[in-house]
Amino acid sequence: MEKWVLAAKRADFQKIGRKYGIDPVIARIIRNRDITEDAEINQYLNGTLDDIPSWKSLKDIDKAVEIISQKIDLGTRMRIIGDYDIDGVTATYILLKGFKRLGANVDTYIPDRIADGYGIHNHLIEKAKEDGVDTIVTCDNGISAADQIAFAKKMGMTVVVTDHHEVPFEDTEEGRKYKLPLADAIINPKQSDCTYPNKNICGAVVAMKLVFALYEKYGIPESEKEDYLEPAAIATVGDIMDLQGENRILVKEGLLRLPHTKNKGLKALIRAIGLENQKISSYDIGFRLGPCINASGRLDTAMRSLSLLQCEDEEEAAKLANDLKALNDSRKALTEQGTEAAYKLIEGSNLKNDRVMVVFLPDCHESLAGIIAGRIREKYHKPAFVLTRGEKSVKGSGRSTENYSMYEELVKCDSLLLQYGGHPMAAGLSIEEANVEAFRRQLNENCTLTEEDMIPKIVIDVPMPISYINENLIRQLSVLEPFGKGNAKPVFAQKNLRVLKTGIYGKTQNTVKLQLMDESGTVMDGVYWGEAKEFAEFARSHGTISVTYYPKINSYMGRDSLQIVIQNYC
Repeated sequence: MEKWVLAAKRADFQKIGRKYGIDPVIARIIRNRDITEDAEINQYLNGTLDDIPSWKSLKDIDKAVEIISQKIDLGTRMRIIGDYDIDGVTATYILLKGFKRLGANVDTYIPDRIADGYGIHNHLIEKAKEDGVDTIVTCDNGISAADQIAFAKKMGMTVVVTDHHEVPFEDTEEGRKYKLPLADAIINPKQSDCTYPNKNICGAVVAMKLVFALYEKYGIPESEKEDYLEPAAIATVGDIMDLQGENRILVKEGLLRLPHTKNKGLKALIRAIGLENQKISSYDIGFRLGPCINASGRLDTAMRSLSLLQCEDEEEAAKLANDLKALNDSRKALTEQGTEAAYKLIEGSNLKNDRVMVVFLPDCHESLAGIIAGRIREKYHKPAFVLTRGEKSVKGSGRSTENYSMYEELVKCDSLLLQYGGHPMAAGLSIEEANVEAFRRQLNENCTLTEEDMIPKIVIDVPMPISYINENLIRQLSVLEPFGKGNAKPVFAQKNLRVLKTGIYGKTQNTVKLQLMDESGTVMDGVYWGEAKEFAEFARSHGTISVTYYPKINSYMGRDSLQIVIQNYC
C-alpha cells in the first residue's frame, strides 16, 4: 500500500522560467526542492566551486593546521586512522596524499572490520606508540571515542580528530549535554559551536578542507586542489549525503572530471565496471563504482581500496580494480542470501508487527548488515537494524526512515549498548547477545511512529500529461542533476492512460514494454522494470492505468524516440 501525494508548493513558475531560461516545469521542480530565493535558484542552476564556503569557519581548523604543520616541519611521525567504508577510505586517501605532498612523515592504518571494529581503539593506540608515532589524526571517526582519546593523551600522544558523525550527547534535566573527546583539535561541523554553514558534509570533505587549509599555509598552487574533487564527490554520494548546496556543487564538479580522471586506480575501476568513455552519474557512483570501493572493507581489507586510489602503475591498477569488482560480485551473492534469510525470519515471527525491526542473523557476515537493513526498510517501510554475531559481541547496522532519528533513539538505549554512533538515517552498534531482545523491546516501547508514518508516500512533483513531453524538456531536466538524497529525481504522473499494447521482454522476463495513449490522443511508448508478469496482467485487465514516471529519450539503432519509464502504477 502506498499513498500518492502531490507537492503543491506555489510560485510564479512562468516568471521564474522566463528569468532563468527554463521551462516552467523545471521551475516548479526547483520550487519543490524548497529553493525559493533568486540567489538560491541561481546557485542551483549555475553554482561553481567559488560558491563553496571557506574552510576558515570550521571550528578548530586553525588549531589543527598549527599542530600538523609543526609536526611536518619537525619530521615527527604521524599516523592517520581511518574507516573501512567508502567515506573513510577516501578520507584516508585525501589526508595521506595531502600530508605527503607537504613532506610529512606519515603512514596510515584503516581498522579491520572484524579484527578491530569501527574507529580508534586502545590496541591501535598502543601499536602506534610502539611504532614511534607521536600524533594520531582520525578521519571519518573519533568523535565518539572519548575514552580511547583520553588513553592516547595519557600516553603522551597528540590527537587531531576529523569527523562528521553526530556528537555524542546526554539528555539531562538541565538540557542536552554534548560529550566531546579531549583531543588537541576537533574538526567536525556538527559541533554546536561550529559556524560552518553546511552541517552535512561527509568525512572525506572534512579531510579535504583540512588539506586545503594546510595547502594555503604552505603556498601550494590552487590547481593542485582539483585532485581532491573526484574522491570527495565519490564519498559524498557513497555516504548518502544530501545533494544540496555545497555537496551538490562538489558532486557535479567531480562527475564532470571522473570520465577523464588522472587517477590511475579510478581509471582502471571505471574501465573494469564498463563505464569507460561514458558520462558518469551519481547513480553510477552509488550503485556501481562505490560498492566496489566498499567491497574490500566488507569482505577483505579496506587497504585494497586505498591501494587502488594510490596506485601509480597501470598494470597493478587494473589487477586491483578487477579484484575489487570480483569482491563486489561475491558481496552481491552473499547479500541476496542474507536478505532472503531476513525476510523468512520476519514473516515467520512477530517481528513483522514491530514498528522498529531488529533482525538477528547470527551467521550473516557482519559487513552486510547495513545493506540488508536497507533492503528491509525498503520492503516494510520501517526503521530496521540487522545484528550479526561477531568475535567478541553482537554487531549491527541500522537504516532509518525520514521521520525516525536512529542515532537519537540509540542514545535512549545507551545502557544496553557497548558502543554506537552514526546519523539520523544510519547507525552502527555493538551489544552483548544477552541484551538483543531487550534492545528490540526498548526501541519499540520508545517508538512514536504512527501507522500513517509507516505508509510509503510517493511525492509527485508535476502531474504532467504525456502530450507535454518533448525532447527540449527532457534535455532541460539534466540541469537538475546530480540526483540523490536531498535532490530526488523528479516524479511525474498522469491518470487514465489507455493501454494499447503490452509485451514482456528480457533474459529474465523482467521488462514490460507498452504503448499508451492519453485523452488528447497522444501515443507514447512506456517501459516498466520489476514484477513484469504482475504489471502486464494489471495493465491488460484494467485497460487504463495511472502512473508515475520519468521521461527519457530512447536511442535505438540510430533512431531517437520519446519514452516514459514507469515507476509506480494503480
